[in-house]
Amino acid sequence: MTTPVLSCTHLYKKYVKNGAPVLQDFNCSIPSGKIVGLLGPNGCGKSTLMKLVSGLLVPDAGEIYVCGERASEKTNALISYLPERTYFNSWMRVEELIAYFKEFYADFDDGLAEKMLADQQIALTSKLKTLSKGMKEKVQLIMVMARRAKLYLLDEPIAGVDPAARDYILQTIIGSYNPDATVLITTHLIHDIEPILDEFVFMGYTGKILMSGVADEVRAEHGKSLDELFKETFRYNAR
Repeated sequence: MTTPVLSCTHLYKKYVKNGAPVLQDFNCSIPSGKIVGLLGPNGCGKSTLMKLVSGLLVPDAGEIYVCGERASEKTNALISYLPERTYFNSWMRVEELIAYFKEFYADFDDGLAEKMLADQQIALTSKLKTLSKGMKEKVQLIMVMARRAKLYLLDEPIAGVDPAARDYILQTIIGSYNPDATVLITTHLIHDIEPILDEFVFMGYTGKILMSGVADEVRAEHGKSLDELFKETFRYNAR
């Protein structure tokens, strides 16, 4: 049996000592070589899960395994993470960003990054502060997808961008990732993302998994889109 690229067991996380947990007893197993949607409403813990898996946060309880090994600095090197918000310094030029990634990440393919940037007519000498929001989103995604990672974590990659930029982002995800790797995408925009998904997880509040499976099989079984199924499933479980 193939080792999952990501396994989470009994994850628990809260931010406020006496507050409600963001994730509670969350369990999942994500296979390799797939594009998987982690789908749920805002506030259900999707971004928290991404930060836990990428090593930016530490769980209060539970275990995370990446490619069969317990999460550590070693496994963090196998992960390429796109956060929900742009974090690059606006004064940087695109070519400086490439040099930074090449120095920091051993698996970064600067040739691939430059090709994707050229395809979008983004000059290497451009300063990030001169680019539109959509262009900045493209640059950030290109940097992340130009790594030869085992697991890509993309947190809300299409939120807040125009339809043209959204289409490019989705096509870049499909066309540039290592087919032996896995892409895990969080979003609440299920209608837009579902055409590229191999598998999905519907995530309710505190990390409760409401439904999961192979996208084509579930659509065929129920005769409905994932977007329609999510609305029905979440409406029922939110009562």
